[in-house]
Amino acid sequence: MKMKETLHLGKTAFPMRGNLPNREGEWQKDWEEKDIYGQRQKLNEGKPSFVLHDGPPYANGNIHIGHSLNKISKDIIVRSKSMSGFRAPYVPGWDTHGLPIEQVLAKKGVKRKEMDMAEYRQKCYDYALTQVDTQRNDFKRLGVAGDWENPYITLTPDYEAAEIRVFGKMAENGYIYKGLKPIYWSPSSESSLAEAEIEYQDVKSPSIYVAFKVADGKGVLDEDTSFVIWTTTPWTLPANLGISVNPEYTYVQIKADGRKFVVAKDLLETVQQAIGWESVEVLQEISGEKLENMTGQHPFYDRTSLVMLGDHVTLDAGTGLVHTAPGHGEDDYIVSKKYGLPVISPVDNRGCFTEEAPGFEGIFYDKANSMITDLLTEKDALLKLDFFTHSYPHDWRTKKPVIYRATPQWFASIDKFRQNILDEIEKVDWIIPWGKTRLYNMIRDRGDWVISRQRAWGVPLPVFYAENGEEIITPETIEHVANLFEEHGSNIWFERDAKDLLPAGFTHPGSPNGEFTKETDIMDVWFDSGSSHEAVLRQREELTFPADMYLEGSDQYRGWFNSSITTSVAINGVAPYKAVLSQGFTLDGEGRKMSKSLGNTIAPEKVINQMGADILRLWVSSVDYEADVRVSMDILNQVSEVYRKIRNTMRFLLANTSDFDPKDSVAFDDLRSVDKYMTVRLNQVIQEIREKGYEQYNFLHIYRTVMNFLTVELSSFYLDFAKDVVYIEAEDDYQRRCMQTVFYQTAVALTKLLTPIIPHTAEEIWSHLKEDEEYVQLAEFPEYQEFPNQAELLDTWSAFMDFRDNVLKALEVARNEKLIGKSLEAKVTIYPSEPVQTLLTAVDTNLAQLLIVSPDFFEVKSAGTDVPEQAQKFEDVAILVEKAEGEVCERCRQVKNSVGSHEELPTLCSHCAEVVAKEFPEAVSEGFETK
Repeated sequence: MKMKETLHLGKTAFPMRGNLPNREGEWQKDWEEKDIYGQRQKLNEGKPSFVLHDGPPYANGNIHIGHSLNKISKDIIVRSKSMSGFRAPYVPGWDTHGLPIEQVLAKKGVKRKEMDMAEYRQKCYDYALTQVDTQRNDFKRLGVAGDWENPYITLTPDYEAAEIRVFGKMAENGYIYKGLKPIYWSPSSESSLAEAEIEYQDVKSPSIYVAFKVADGKGVLDEDTSFVIWTTTPWTLPANLGISVNPEYTYVQIKADGRKFVVAKDLLETVQQAIGWESVEVLQEISGEKLENMTGQHPFYDRTSLVMLGDHVTLDAGTGLVHTAPGHGEDDYIVSKKYGLPVISPVDNRGCFTEEAPGFEGIFYDKANSMITDLLTEKDALLKLDFFTHSYPHDWRTKKPVIYRATPQWFASIDKFRQNILDEIEKVDWIIPWGKTRLYNMIRDRGDWVISRQRAWGVPLPVFYAENGEEIITPETIEHVANLFEEHGSNIWFERDAKDLLPAGFTHPGSPNGEFTKETDIMDVWFDSGSSHEAVLRQREELTFPADMYLEGSDQYRGWFNSSITTSVAINGVAPYKAVLSQGFTLDGEGRKMSKSLGNTIAPEKVINQMGADILRLWVSSVDYEADVRVSMDILNQVSEVYRKIRNTMRFLLANTSDFDPKDSVAFDDLRSVDKYMTVRLNQVIQEIREKGYEQYNFLHIYRTVMNFLTVELSSFYLDFAKDVVYIEAEDDYQRRCMQTVFYQTAVALTKLLTPIIPHTAEEIWSHLKEDEEYVQLAEFPEYQEFPNQAELLDTWSAFMDFRDNVLKALEVARNEKLIGKSLEAKVTIYPSEPVQTLLTAVDTNLAQLLIVSPDFFEVKSAGTDVPEQAQKFEDVAILVEKAEGEVCERCRQVKNSVGSHEELPTLCSHCAEVVAKEFPEAVSEGFETK
């Protein structure tokens, strides 16, 4: 027979290569057929619940790498809770209404304005569901466990009905009103926008100083004087109806280069430099309040502009006199309303001027800037034209600039319950503390929420109008509409006349003829998703309200986190979540934002097809997701190397316990000291991963803890010397069984702990273990145990590791000096200090074995023995390394004095000969094959 046949070389069917791209799909199919998710839910019935409420991704296109980070993170948390004694159902959801789907259909040639509304909306509906199916398959391929056959989708009748009821309760509480006021308007989307839908980008704008001649100076100002205003939006001048000044400021009438002007005293020098006046003389000082009710002549229209007092006027920039267009600014609107000025907004849905702006009809507002400055020059009203770059609001979907535009809109009055929201924010557990400050400040500073949109694809606002124009929103009409939506879907709003959508026999004093009309606007999509606490958490029997956690990207402080707490506090008085966790964005390997134009995006599908979903999942655990995270194929290749380390270590453990029955495990008290130490360390790893990892949602800590344990304590120490035991000793040898006990316990514990992160690989490992549960996903996490004399044991082995480091350094020096090759060829003599001698005595395991040197040539001298000159000296020990002179045993490869002592097995040491003679008698009779 061959010599290696006498070694207990580990054997396992667990392959070295995972072949994840091909095999993960097979495992997932098996899990689906066996309903592993359902089995897990059944197992956890009656346990405390933990509900992570899924924030709905938008159903449009395949998922991107940011989706993967988000969904995998949620899955890791839900799986870990399920294995930690919680009933943790997961209901995925989708956001399906809104502009992006309309834009896709437009690109496909669908012409909304040429179609029946209900027919057009049906096309949107059908398209949205195809996208849900696409993304559902993408998410499932990531290995995300959940109730995929029963997700929540914002377009379903039950969801829409619940949303209508949320609106109705808010209206009943007095929080809903209709008003004409300037709001963010996106010409590119042809719709109003909420603050949450605004982002800022730098743009180049004109900067102009304009003279408004005094029309009525109230005897204080001559009519040959002009008020000077400064603006960066010349296009709003056709809507100008006033000039605002601060009553607390001092203004000056000046003579500059032969003309008279009025500016704020404190800004005179700045304005002089900006306009380029050479000669300036102050004629008089006037308090701001004395300018009230004066009028200026509009620079190009035959009307006057009223001078009004407003606290919003500052000295930060400009002239201290603010051009006021009540239809194009919130402050303008507020001050103009106080003075009874009308609100004109001569710009249509597409951003083009209407007939209310004579001379500019049909011109896009931005193109009108140059026309207006030319006209001002012609009228001798333009004092200075310049350009500057500044931050300007944009539509976060189309990335195009937005404008302030007054249109009739529906609002939720945040003012009426703002403090209630702020109080609830204080009660939430903000896992990333700055998140609390961010949302608190947003709610504190936000205006009323514009909840209406002028689009087709969304949930209709359930508002009726009487013949006299009076709005009708009553509990009766709301419930009737909600029931209709629940039965037929919201398209019924567009299929039936208003009177057929009202309760039978409904009457109203404002409609003597029984005629009614209905609102044509739809609800803001944030109202859709922000109603999910009512439509999902309260409707699904398996879920709870409030949810235990919301987890989304950090952009959702202005989005879903914001709209959800707003609607929930409005109707329930409480936040919809107990805890909030947010994540940063995914960047490329160089820290740049991912974009198709840069070509630096990574499709999850590509990663899965090349490497497998478990690599993507392991990457998620390897990043600090609180900040923006980097990902590239190079980074993922590095993660693949880590995966290989995990896989190969687990393969070694499986291979070397293939002949081990867990029933034969050695009790802790009967283990050798080193095995006890590794058992204690394993339990510390269990505690660390559970308490500081999973319970604190710190995946990176889990990743680092596992890798440190695998590389430092297992591979570099315990498994390194283990080969000289599990390969060499007799099959049922005590030392071997001790190590196999630790191997098996380690394999089981680590497999369970890694299941939430790499479930495919964990199940593959589990199939090679000898546990009762068929699937590791149906197992529980290992419990942390304290052991007798644990602290003393850890101290001893910590000190031993320091001693071992010194021995390894000494061996390395000898190797570099060509004195030895392998460490088993060394003769090692230890000259210890008394503390080291005490330490080595306490270590009851074979020291030579632990250090991987030949025991016949390893000696520990007594403390105080003279140290040879050639020994290497360390702080508390000296070590002499020499060449071991003797025969090398062909089986254990150690230099032994006893090689040749067995007559039939002359090439083996006495110990190996004894093992072989007992376990492989044929080797004695037949001998070994030679090459």
